[in-house]
Amino acid sequence: MKVDSATAAAEEVRVESAALVQQSSLLARIAATVAELRKSERAVAELVLARPSEVLHLSIAELAQRVGVSQPTVARFAAALGFSGYKEFKLRLAQSLASGVPFVHQDVGPDDALELVAPKVFDRTIGALINVRNHLDPAQLSRAVKILAKARRIECYGVGNSGIVALDAQHKLFRFGVPAVSYTDTHTMAMAATVLKRGDAVVAISASGRTTDMLGSVEIALESGAEVIAITAGGSPLAKLASVPLYADVPEDPEIYAPMISRLAHLAIIDVLCVGVALTMGPALVKRLERAKQTLRDKRIHQLES
Repeated sequence: MKVDSATAAAEEVRVESAALVQQSSLLARIAATVAELRKSERAVAELVLARPSEVLHLSIAELAQRVGVSQPTVARFAAALGFSGYKEFKLRLAQSLASGVPFVHQDVGPDDALELVAPKVFDRTIGALINVRNHLDPAQLSRAVKILAKARRIECYGVGNSGIVALDAQHKLFRFGVPAVSYTDTHTMAMAATVLKRGDAVVAISASGRTTDMLGSVEIALESGAEVIAITAGGSPLAKLASVPLYADVPEDPEIYAPMISRLAHLAIIDVLCVGVALTMGPALVKRLERAKQTLRDKRIHQLES
């Protein structure tokens, strides 16, 4: 009977943790990085995922004692997620729990009827986009927009599925009158990064933020003097390298399905940046965009009046 009670309690914790992970992009980030943490840091992560509300009321010493690790281990756990310290981590955790979106959807399963697939996919996507929106840092967005608005040249990097987003970014940015290109081939990307200069900007897109070729190209771009805006997972190596990281933490398993939700989140962030750049450039840009629109109109078949 005791075993059954313990099993039931463990299952309750697991279900509660899963629900909370869906509600918070920060908890989703922690869940996504658990396997890559050191064993002692992993123990801290598991307690945070299981009891996030309790952690809010624990000091670093109390959390360390509860887990059975040292205080520096807790500090390293916070640093691994991209925070300056435990204090900043707790603040972000509080914000995440306060603004968490109550998900009501479930993942698509192999036995689901087709009529259930569309609602599940849409619900999951909508919820993920709201979470990304709620956790975008306005200060970082402002920095990114300023960099792009004054850039001499903009290069967009993306590998695999992220390459599609890089192409979309280039398609939008070149209309602003700034030389903009996209690279999806890793060799070309690295070579292009070597000839960048101060005043140039790179938009690096990666769902995982752990692609070695992408990281290498970003390092070269930074050494060349360019500023790098990264749209990626928080706490990832790419986020830590970037001049301005913009987090898109999406609960998605790329090993099961090709990344879809993360790609939509990345596209939405690109749209936000482009609207911000357009507003920053002001009236002069409006005339340029109007000329571009007229060019498109001239290529369309006009509807005949009846």
